[in-house]
Amino acid sequence: MLYFCRMLEDKNQSKTALSSLGEFGLIEHLTTQFKINNKSTITGIGDDAAILNFKGESVVVTTDFLVEGVHFDLSYMPLKHLGYKAVVVNLSDVYAMNAKASQITVSIAVSNRFTLEAMEALYQGIQTAAKTYGVDVVGGDTTSSISGLTLSVSAIGHVKASKVVKRNGAKSNDLLVISGDIGAAYLGLQVLEREKEVFKVNPKNQPELERYSYIIERQLKPEARKDIVTLLNDLKVQPTSMIDISDGLSSEVIHLCKQSGVGCDLYEEKIPLDPQVISTCEEFNIDSTTIALSGGEDYELLMTISQADYPKIKGNPNLTVIGHMTEKASGIHLVTRAQEKIPLVAQGWNGFKS
Repeated sequence: MLYFCRMLEDKNQSKTALSSLGEFGLIEHLTTQFKINNKSTITGIGDDAAILNFKGESVVVTTDFLVEGVHFDLSYMPLKHLGYKAVVVNLSDVYAMNAKASQITVSIAVSNRFTLEAMEALYQGIQTAAKTYGVDVVGGDTTSSISGLTLSVSAIGHVKASKVVKRNGAKSNDLLVISGDIGAAYLGLQVLEREKEVFKVNPKNQPELERYSYIIERQLKPEARKDIVTLLNDLKVQPTSMIDISDGLSSEVIHLCKQSGVGCDLYEEKIPLDPQVISTCEEFNIDSTTIALSGGEDYELLMTISQADYPKIKGNPNLTVIGHMTEKASGIHLVTRAQEKIPLVAQGWNGFKS
């Protein structure tokens, strides 16, 4: 598994300058293969604006920026993976509303150091994600940049008004439930950063990443939990609140508590960790609970459900009960393995910290 782009680059491959196409030619070239798949898409790329029809359902809209040097490092992030991830992180927000994602727009600002072939790789990732999640690419914008690459993806979804799940619906005694496992994406980033430093010292060094395959994939090619929204619907479970885990578990728990006006007891021993996360934490001599609470970029779904719905999810391998909500006055706590209550502090991603 080699992720270092400079090591993978074919030095003999011809490159095409973006200036040879121009803005509109570039858009047409990159999007000509995008097909319409959703009935709600009336008009997609090619007009002044997209035309959508959701037949009375509530529409959800979300937007994210990905900025080179802040959110991604192209020394180990392949452009195809970046395109895929840019879509996924937005769709995750739609699924966190219990909605179905149906359309996206993609805008990029790109410097002249990138070639047409590089942009083709980026859009291959976007197209793969759109196909995987069944969404239509219906527009966007392209412009020049003097500082590398910036992507902005907007995602559009729809849901019946009665099925919308927000962050502010949790009640005292609700169960705190998480999908999948967490902490892997952050550790994948640490492995890649370490190998980058090794590569800078010795460019001939071949990184051995096979034993980190799971955590690296969680960083470079995460998946949004569309399947969990479908599962909950099949189980006839509607969360009382929900959020996706992008900034770290502790931050997201606090978001739910503050917006719902409740407290929480989160149990350390219940937090789901993959064995590769545990072994890599031991290798790096860092605490696995700290990584789970503060790592971020897991894109799992964190939700609260009524205790009456517990029998419906009991034993389901996709969902884990990790705590319960309390009265606001009780506070927000991590209950350690030693049964000690510690105030939960948000220490996840903060894009404005140096």
